[in-house]
Amino acid sequence: MAFSSITMKCTPILHLRALPQSSAPQSSISFRYSPTKFSRRKSLSIRSVSVPAAPATEGIAPAISLTDNALKHLNKMRSERNEDLCLRIGVRQGGCSGMSYTMEFENRANARPDDSIIEYNGFVIVCDPKSLLFLFGMQLDYSDALIGGGFSFKNPNATQTCGCGKSFAAEV
Repeated sequence: MAFSSITMKCTPILHLRALPQSSAPQSSISFRYSPTKFSRRKSLSIRSVSVPAAPATEGIAPAISLTDNALKHLNKMRSERNEDLCLRIGVRQGGCSGMSYTMEFENRANARPDDSIIEYNGFVIVCDPKSLLFLFGMQLDYSDALIGGGFSFKNPNATQTCGCGKSFAAEV
């Protein structure tokens, strides 16, 4: 990743940019801080460009991963619906520990421009940016055990989890 910093007229600018490789898409993130003469407030503008997640086989772990059991069960559930669906994973306030996980199938065309789209072994996961802050690095597992079966969330950002495993608390 290349790093360059430019300072002009007391306006610091920070710009991070990935160096282009053979066919890799470029990504960039910019932070701009520009105080004005007439306002005591300081403005900050942030621009980011989303980049498709690298496949897990290239050595870079995806933002949200699935175990083989979860992938098999999700593919089975998706095939029963006979549609081109993706899995939306998110977080909402509520639950025993403060926040709870949400999961639902939706049409791929319903993905919003600011959503993160993670392709994991051919299966598409969609996550909104606020939820991804709490879910980054999470692994979704599935068990068909009679007691305690179903989906389970292994979230490294959770500081506390409920006994049911469907809600959690995290430090912001």
